[in-house]
Amino acid sequence: MAFEAVDRQSSDESVTEASTESGADIGNGAGNVIAYTLHGNCYLNITSRCTLRCEFCPKFNKDWEVQGYPLRLKQEPSVAAMLEAVGDPTQYAEVVFCGLGEPTLRLPELLQVAHKLKQAGARIRLNTDGLANWIYQRNVVPELAECVDALSISLNAQDEATYNRHCRPPAVGALPELLEFILRAREQIPDVTITAIDGLEGVDIAACEALAERFKVKFRRRVLDEVG
Repeated sequence: MAFEAVDRQSSDESVTEASTESGADIGNGAGNVIAYTLHGNCYLNITSRCTLRCEFCPKFNKDWEVQGYPLRLKQEPSVAAMLEAVGDPTQYAEVVFCGLGEPTLRLPELLQVAHKLKQAGARIRLNTDGLANWIYQRNVVPELAECVDALSISLNAQDEATYNRHCRPPAVGALPELLEFILRAREQIPDVTITAIDGLEGVDIAACEALAERFKVKFRRRVLDEVG
């Protein structure tokens, strides 16, 4: 099944795809922030494209800033640009693939950068929608497990109807695929956390936490409109 990865400006505007080409070695600045620091971590912003069209995402309200960092990319950064933007990874508690896009949509580049940073002493975390296996139609967890120390997976809802309402996947069946990804990930990656947002209508935080307990992974409650 083919999916369209989107870079949406708002929930009611037409879709504009971000460049899918790896750019030249472009550093931070001029509206192209590749790496930014928060909470002692270095966050890597590698794409503006998404699998989902989450109604609660700030970019749907034309807000691409996270803690003062403008994260809309004019061009997707190359592997070299990402490594240069991080610099010495040992100065950070973690290097986190995050931003306002889905990092696994650039899986080959993500893996290259993660491997190099891990070899340089970094602890690597990936924040993801958990749909990579669905997108690529294969199990990518073994590849991630070679270079990723921790996963934070956006569950966002306790049932499929609520998930579809808020996350707006491109086709039916996203939540079951996400749950299967969690089960596969916990077998190979030592630190797996699922998250859900308190404040979204119909989202049962207790039920989401109970699911985490059943799956034997960690749970983190997020708060609506608090990003970063």
